[in-house]
Amino acid sequence: MRAESLDPLLLRTFVAVADLGSFTAAAAAGGYTQSAVSRQVAALEDVCGVELFARGARGVRPTPAGEHLLPHARALLDRLADTVQAMEGLRRLDTGTLRLGAFPTANAALVPRALARFRDRHPGVRATLREGVTERLLAMLDGGDLDLAVVSTHTVPALPAGDLVPLLDDALLVALPSGHPLAARRRVPLDALAGEAWIVADAPEAVAALRARCEPAGFEPRTPLRVAEWISKLGLVAAGFGVTLVPALAAAAAARDGVVLRPLAPEQPTRAVRAAVGRHARRSPAVTAFLDDLRAVAAELG
Repeated sequence: MRAESLDPLLLRTFVAVADLGSFTAAAAAGGYTQSAVSRQVAALEDVCGVELFARGARGVRPTPAGEHLLPHARALLDRLADTVQAMEGLRRLDTGTLRLGAFPTANAALVPRALARFRDRHPGVRATLREGVTERLLAMLDGGDLDLAVVSTHTVPALPAGDLVPLLDDALLVALPSGHPLAARRRVPLDALAGEAWIVADAPEAVAALRARCEPAGFEPRTPLRVAEWISKLGLVAAGFGVTLVPALAAAAAARDGVVLRPLAPEQPTRAVRAAVGRHARRSPAVTAFLDDLRAVAAELG
């Protein structure tokens, strides 16, 4: 006898007959014909290899084998009902987990505001957050360690189109010392910054992205100061050691004394901000709901 041969439908009919003491009553309660109930009980008896009911003129009652099976059948049906309830909880977002990843500046405003909306609507879902560069986040997503990642094209020329959800195009601003000769301008020509020291993360991708931004303006940026953290970059800018690019998403968080943020001219560089969804999470109710919140917050910020 194999466990999978114990069909829950047969067990449910068996319990109903045992409780009601009649095939007729069990049929009426379950919406079956009496002959259908008889066939189901007979099928379960064939699986078990024993008689489960003693038939009499006044109805039926469980045999000793039926009495032995009854508590186990109830327990299995209760466990099955608990399982259904648990999965319904995931579907209704009463419970569950949402595993997120995001690049650092997305965590300045976009992701926290979207998470706050999501938490207010679905307080029973536990969200986890991992921060990293786009390349690392995409690898984690592909490995099944994240359900959704907020990524950008700032350091990656192109992202795979599949499973990408557009959120916004984020402008890149230049951070200047407040005493810089160009700080009074409303827009700063990029080629006017050719002689500046540029502060950039010490990663080949970040340096390559900066060079790609500056190349159309006719110069290769000098990058003697390589730091990754925004607090360090802006501290160096405020002290007059150079300039750096700041995404508009992080503009509010980047505000500090001694630094001004200005749009660039003649064309404002941007980066595409997208949500990447793991293949395993395409039908996740939590991911679908959080995407709605991300889009709403992105529209507000855009």
